Amino acid sequence: MTVDEVLALIKQQGIRMVDLRFCDLPGVWQHTTVPASQINHKTFERGVGFDGSSIKGFKEIEESDMLLIPDPRTARVDPFCEVPTLTLICDVYDPEQRAPFTRDPRYVARKAEEYLRATGIADESLWGPEVEFFILSSVRYEVQPHRMGFAVDSPEGIWNTGNGGNLGYQIRPKEGYFPVPPSDLCHDLRSECAMLLESWGIPVEMHHHEVASAGQGEIDMRSDGLLRMADNVMAYKYIVKNVARKRGLTATFMPKPIFGDNGSGMHTHQSLWKDGENLFYDESGYGELSELALYYIGGLLTHVDALLAFCAPTTNSYRRLVPHYEAPVNVAFSKRNRSACIRIPMYQNGPGSASAKRIEFRPPDPSANPYLAFAAMLMAGLDGIRRKIDPVKAGFGPLDKNIYELDPEEAKRVRSVPASLDEALDALERDYEFLLEGDVFTRDLIEMWIALKRREVKEVSIRPHPYEYYLYYDI
Repeated sequence: MTVDEVLALIKQQGIRMVDLRFCDLPGVWQHTTVPASQINHKTFERGVGFDGSSIKGFKEIEESDMLLIPDPRTARVDPFCEVPTLTLICDVYDPEQRAPFTRDPRYVARKAEEYLRATGIADESLWGPEVEFFILSSVRYEVQPHRMGFAVDSPEGIWNTGNGGNLGYQIRPKEGYFPVPPSDLCHDLRSECAMLLESWGIPVEMHHHEVASAGQGEIDMRSDGLLRMADNVMAYKYIVKNVARKRGLTATFMPKPIFGDNGSGMHTHQSLWKDGENLFYDESGYGELSELALYYIGGLLTHVDALLAFCAPTTNSYRRLVPHYEAPVNVAFSKRNRSACIRIPMYQNGPGSASAKRIEFRPPDPSANPYLAFAAMLMAGLDGIRRKIDPVKAGFGPLDKNIYELDPEEAKRVRSVPASLDEALDALERDYEFLLEGDVFTRDLIEMWIALKRREVKEVSIRPHPYEYYLYYDI
């Protein structure tokens, strides 16, 4: 939409409030709301002020004034507000310099797309994240000096088979892919989410129950450009959480909320295009991949440890990245192998498959800030192309075997991803120059990110863990 079309929509739809949304550094939508009567052309030119010092990762208190500049192309009528409300995603600006704020995640994503075009390698990248989540009936947690713990529940949870009034059909661990109702109790909820996503302008390919018990699900969005897809992921999370809430349930995108079952990933499909041609396709190549696509893979796997600081950015992310839960812990690429960091989907191969050819980077999870994660992945892939990093010569595969059944000597040659957020942050401190190309990321943003995440690591590490009581209470 243009600004004029947004203003006309406000009148046509009887909009009373306009919600201005933006993404903080960790990846959470924030908002402020303005009466529709106050919205005019100047709003889109001058912006709306807010306190940046109150937003995580933004500004200090002595430089707190910031601006939100709405993007008219993102206008959507909110389906959850009782008062008719239009939402607009905003870019964050520095009011003194009248320039984009370099720590605004959306600005980073925009610069990544501009850098791609400036390289001349491609004019567009396409992104298709598989964002997984859990739908739970309750969640309780507390962190007190004398009492710590959590409890979640779901009618689907296998632990409910012995409860009174139980109707059965619970899903056993790792058996949630793809039973029909009544085992799949969240089918209608996902359908409602899918319809709302389509009404939001986000095409949906399919939805289904995922592998884990306790309401794990996935809704697949059709691939789109980097910035648009990052916007779509934010809308996706908003819609899933609010549909669940409306039904008296709760949705979480936490990577590993339940021990002993699969966690939630955000496997990210990606490809590069130029003049309408998919640059990743070559009928004669391994997995029908072009040499350029292999170099892109080489970049991702060379920088994978540093990438995980943005793509698996929570301490909980590394509860998911452990062997035997379809977790992509092996730094390798492969056709169809889901334990490798990079899988080459083979659903559509042969004649006519050029448009569908892509690679799937599997370590990311839905706790990631999509603007930063997608931008970082693109920068790593482009670095691989620029340096012509051959993933075969680099020792990354292809590994078309069951990695868990390799003999010990062969297994030793397959490197694993970092085992903790601390390790990933160490890697980012060593390996970040590729992110600075084209001024896409800045040292300032990377330093702030590391500082924020180091604090999270420390806060988790200094607290007693319930399992320590199990191990050590009677020592």
